[in-house]
Amino acid sequence: MKPNFQLIIIVIFIAAAIVGILVFSGAIPIGEDKEGSMGTVVLWGTVPAEFVSVPLEEFNKANPSFVVKYEQKSSATFDRDLLEALASGRGPDLFLLPDNLAYHYANKIFTVPYASFPVSTFKNTFAGAGEVFLTSGGIMAFPMTIDPLVMYYNRSILDANGIVYPPASWEDLANMVPVLTKRDESGKITESAVALGHASNIVHAKEILTTLFMQAGNPIVVEDRGALSASLDSSIGNYNLPSILKFYTDFADPNHSAYSWNRSFANSDDVFSSENVAFYFGFASELGSLVNRNPNQNFFVAPIPQIKDSKFKLTGARVTGLAISSASKNFNTAFTAASLLATSNFAYKFAVSQNLAPARRDLLALKLEDSYSPIFYDSALYAKGWLDPSPKDTDSIWAGMINAVLSNSMTVNDAIKDASAKLQILLFR
Repeated sequence: MKPNFQLIIIVIFIAAAIVGILVFSGAIPIGEDKEGSMGTVVLWGTVPAEFVSVPLEEFNKANPSFVVKYEQKSSATFDRDLLEALASGRGPDLFLLPDNLAYHYANKIFTVPYASFPVSTFKNTFAGAGEVFLTSGGIMAFPMTIDPLVMYYNRSILDANGIVYPPASWEDLANMVPVLTKRDESGKITESAVALGHASNIVHAKEILTTLFMQAGNPIVVEDRGALSASLDSSIGNYNLPSILKFYTDFADPNHSAYSWNRSFANSDDVFSSENVAFYFGFASELGSLVNRNPNQNFFVAPIPQIKDSKFKLTGARVTGLAISSASKNFNTAFTAASLLATSNFAYKFAVSQNLAPARRDLLALKLEDSYSPIFYDSALYAKGWLDPSPKDTDSIWAGMINAVLSNSMTVNDAIKDASAKLQILLFR
């Protein structure tokens, strides 16, 4: 499919405008033939170096006035390493920023003002999931990749039960549960329809439930005049969140027709790969690992179900952006490099090398000719993120909310209120 011509023109204009401004300001020297005359900037990230080296080498050749050097860091220690390096004045000029760390690093990032990169241009250039990096004061990072939440399903299980297509809505999914969930003579579930309802043994439980909340129209966190506040306990959206939470926990309620999951199961990804659950909600980036776990498994992927008759589509996503360190010692070059990396062909090759969807709209029109990319790219277009103040803490808050309902220690209303209050405390830190 050919990319939208207008989007291409916008991207070319952005890149040209950025270079023009920097040349005029003296950031890019004119009349100098020296390679690297603008110096070297260091880029940190946890992406394996082999995925970055080739596209970055091509980028550096195309932009000889400066050099971008990539340093791979361990995902287990990235946060600590970056904070220590920035504190000691030896940190990188640029770093690849996961959206769930954007809040954490907000005071260490140069926020690009809208005077330099208008919000209208940002929204025309990048898919909506990238807007997680927008603040009232500017842009925290240029979006590079989108990893949407999708639904993997076992084709053999559906075929054996006469189900032609995977569910398009959550209502359709709930209606399939009695057909797909199998029990032995004692009533024990031996084959599950779907991994939903619990927190401890469902991979991405927080992300799944958050997606349901956002599909209902609730943004989780809202910003007003620079101040962030939790919106779980609010009337934002078309549905009340307690009803959404109850829908989720019904899948773990033995007295409900949707019952299909309990604590006796192993983690949901393992159960899916062992072919004992029909539907598994995971990220597009998990495709390779799912194939490797069970190469003989007959599975495919579909968009995540939507609320029936909703006027819009939405799925959750992980978004990675390119942030400029406020402590960079070569700021002009860092800004030039970040802008061009996001608007050049590097962005496409960077995404494709990791089997991720690119964040730019024009690149999402260039669907790869394989079985999965069209679904991943389409999902990326209507994906959405939120500003998570502390991933580990919110994991605990979401798990507490789910467990409180399942244990009957709180009503769904009180569980939502409690989670919202705890989220607000995180935003005050």
